[in-house]
Amino acid sequence: MALLELKNVTKEFGGLVAVNQVSLEIDSGEFVGIVGPNGSGKTTLFNVINGVFFPEKGNIIFDGVDITRLPPFKRAPLGIGRTFQIPRPFSSATVRENVAVGAMFGTLSKKVNVDDSLEIADQIIDRIGLHEYTGKQAGTLTPVEKKLMEIARALAMKPKLLLMDEAMAGMHPNDIDQMVDLIKKIALEEKIAIVSMVEHIMRAVVGMVEKVIVLHQGSKIVDAPTKEALEDPKVIEVYLGHPPEETHAVS
Repeated sequence: MALLELKNVTKEFGGLVAVNQVSLEIDSGEFVGIVGPNGSGKTTLFNVINGVFFPEKGNIIFDGVDITRLPPFKRAPLGIGRTFQIPRPFSSATVRENVAVGAMFGTLSKKVNVDDSLEIADQIIDRIGLHEYTGKQAGTLTPVEKKLMEIARALAMKPKLLLMDEAMAGMHPNDIDQMVDLIKKIALEEKIAIVSMVEHIMRAVVGMVEKVIVLHQGSKIVDAPTKEALEDPKVIEVYLGHPPEETHAVS
C-alpha cells in the first residue's frame, strides 16, 4: 500500500482549474520530484496534500487514512511535514525554539514535553549544521539560514512524508549538493518519503529524486523514473526547453 495516494484530485478557484484530476502514489521512503513551469499547479498540489486547501473532487489517502477533509494541524501528527518557498519563522523566538515547535506538533506531539522537544531540536540543529545559530532570534537570520532552519523544523516533526517547497532555492551549488546528500542520509535513516518541488535547479532533481512527476496547466503529463522523465519529449517541450544535459550544465 502506498504511503500517499491521490485519486483524481481536482482543485478550482472561481472556475479556474488549478489541479486537474491528478492521481499519484508515493511509497514510504521514496524520493519524488514535482516539476513544471510557473502556473502548472505545483504549489496548489502541495497545499492540497498538506490541507491548506480541500479539493472539489477526488480523495487523498495517507497511510491508509482518508485525510481529504482534514486541516493541516490534524495532518501534521499523522506524519506530513512541510517547508515553504518563503520561510515562515517565529521571528522573535530563537532557532532552537523554532525547531522545537516541529517536535511539539509532529508525530511525537502526544509523547514529548517541552524539554524533550528542545532536546530533539538540538539534535536536528547539529545535524543540519546550524549549531552556531542555536540561540539567535530567527528573524535575524539570512534567507538561506531561514530555509535551513525551516528544514530542521520540518525534520524535527519526525515526518513520514516531507513536502519541500523549493527548499534549496538561493543556495550556492556546492551547498545544494551538500544539502541533498544530508537530506538523503537523514531520510534513508528515518524512512522519510521526500516530495521536493523545484523550479529550475536540475542538480537538486537529478541528485535526490528517484521519480519525477511533471505538471502542466494543472494536469499530470509524466510520472516516471527521473532519467526517463527528463528525457521525455513532452517534458522538454513544456518545461526544460532543451535537453536535460544542457539544463543541468547551466544550473
